[in-house]
Amino acid sequence: MSTKYDALGIDIGGSGIKGAPVDLGKGAFAEDRLRIATPDLSTPEAVCAVVEQVIDHFSPKKQVPIGITLPAVVTHGVVRTAANIDSSWIGVDAAALFADRPDREVHMVNDADAAGVAERYYGAAKDRDGVVVLTTLGTGIGSALIIDGQLVPNTELGHLEIDGHVAESRAAESARAREGLTIEQWAERLQTYYTRVEDLLWPDLFVVGGGISKQADTFLPLLDLRTEIVPARLKNKAGIIGAARLAAKSS
Repeated sequence: MSTKYDALGIDIGGSGIKGAPVDLGKGAFAEDRLRIATPDLSTPEAVCAVVEQVIDHFSPKKQVPIGITLPAVVTHGVVRTAANIDSSWIGVDAAALFADRPDREVHMVNDADAAGVAERYYGAAKDRDGVVVLTTLGTGIGSALIIDGQLVPNTELGHLEIDGHVAESRAAESARAREGLTIEQWAERLQTYYTRVEDLLWPDLFVVGGGISKQADTFLPLLDLRTEIVPARLKNKAGIIGAARLAAKSS
């Protein structure tokens, strides 16, 4: 028999599709996470079939909200960009596509936005009001902007143009690896990036996520910012938890 839980979160990534029931009171998984590899050809139909497997595995009751992340801009359920998924996603009404398979309403959200919401309510930015900016440093730079607990969706701050370059092409963790940068060299680029963001938004807090955040103590102390900057706490659970919370709040 399934454990009682508040919502189901599903996080669609470039390599894996992960899901878990979420206890929103605790901001924690109510059951063990299930992960299935993302199809090599990650078209909407192929990904939808895997998401259906995840939902079937947990067999949520009809009234349980389902939140699903995508590594893309999503407005009113429609996919507007495609990163680490097939370009055929652009223009797809993902909310309608996913809802049709399990025959229930789903809530679609950008993956960085979901992570930001999770960190705001359960992680490194818990109970922090004002302007909170979460950035995920990975293949690109994802971002979430939260003002007094309210998400401003699809900010795409990794796509800011700085010194004639798209910011994430020089400051993402992938750029550090690709160019063989030392931590000190990479920190100089992060300094430029975060300075630009804080000059635009005057945030009260930066939260830094992505896999590299596990090594935050090696590069965050090298940054000289007026804004407090801290590593994310929820790691790869954030997308699932945030998606579940957003789905519950929208239902």
